[in-house]
Amino acid sequence: MFSQLLRKSINLQRPTLPMNSKAMGDWSEKLACDWLITRGLKVKERNWHSKYGEIDLIMTEQSCLVFVEVRYRKNSTYGSAEESITSKKCQRLKATAENYLLTKNYGSNTAVRFDAVAISPSKESHLHCTINWIQNILL
Repeated sequence: MFSQLLRKSINLQRPTLPMNSKAMGDWSEKLACDWLITRGLKVKERNWHSKYGEIDLIMTEQSCLVFVEVRYRKNSTYGSAEESITSKKCQRLKATAENYLLTKNYGSNTAVRFDAVAISPSKESHLHCTINWIQNILL
């Protein structure tokens, strides 16, 4: 299912204050967005909502529109961040993206890609988190 896997560890400290899940989600989405920008993607929209769901990040890479799902896990008790991307979530992501394309009047020839960014604590003590960028999660 995952056609390309790119893993990078970065030295960015997770906020230390107790944070609710909304604040932690905001932090992880900002981290993912900033990280993708350093890899050449450009931001079009953040947290785009429709009746079908939400898309965390909508970005462009050259002429391709990239829909990004961001997942954060503080530990693997309930599975990894990658494992939390279920087939149901992928279906909602696709429906929401189709709605975005219609709403924004994109043509049927628009190149699109669905990516995920999974963020988890690093296993290496000198690093604070690991970012796993998975391209083309929907084939």
